[in-house]
Amino acid sequence: MSKEITIPVPDGKRAEWINGVLTLVDEQKVENRPVTERIKTLDDACNALGDEHPLVTQYRLTAAAYKGDPMTEDFIAYLKLRIIVAALNEGWEPKFTEDEYRYFPWFYFYTKEEYDKLDDEEKGRCVLRSGVSANSGVGFVYCVADNDASYSSTNHGSRLAFRTRELAAYAGRQFTEEWADFMFKPRTGEELNGKSEVAKTTIDFNNNEDE
Repeated sequence: MSKEITIPVPDGKRAEWINGVLTLVDEQKVENRPVTERIKTLDDACNALGDEHPLVTQYRLTAAAYKGDPMTEDFIAYLKLRIIVAALNEGWEPKFTEDEYRYFPWFYFYTKEEYDKLDDEEKGRCVLRSGVSANSGVGFVYCVADNDASYSSTNHGSRLAFRTRELAAYAGRQFTEEWADFMFKPRTGEELNGKSEVAKTTIDFNNNEDE
């Protein structure tokens, strides 16, 4: 004959049988916010994957080993982007099937002279990003979310693919600094010797998207 016993359970806990013993364990919180509201920074992405995730451990070990080395900044940025992409994709990975679409942010490069020729509406889509260059000025411009159906070219790294157009567009806008460090950061002899002048780079958040 069985008996029913009722016991109070504190908030944030739940009762669970563990090795034959009724034990109070922490209740898992369900996060209902969209991923674009939860992943705003690299730290957010690291926390979402967890400290033991291979991408997180590889990034932290490499960043610590090459801290302050300007020749590895693009590689460190790539390791950051792998974490960001994995967190935003929430477990999705490309399968490279014929009917699969993979999406990528797409960027334009503006010189200072080209930026100065933009009209007020076009400039309204831009913000200035601090950068280092020995020339008159450069620009790094987010424009669209592009896609590949069945291939990965030199322009589109498969490890940095997104499962939706919206995620690619969000990542291009939210993490422009990381994309700029990875894809565009001119290196000169003067820069590496600490003698270059600080210039401004331009980031354009164009809402247009390719079909």
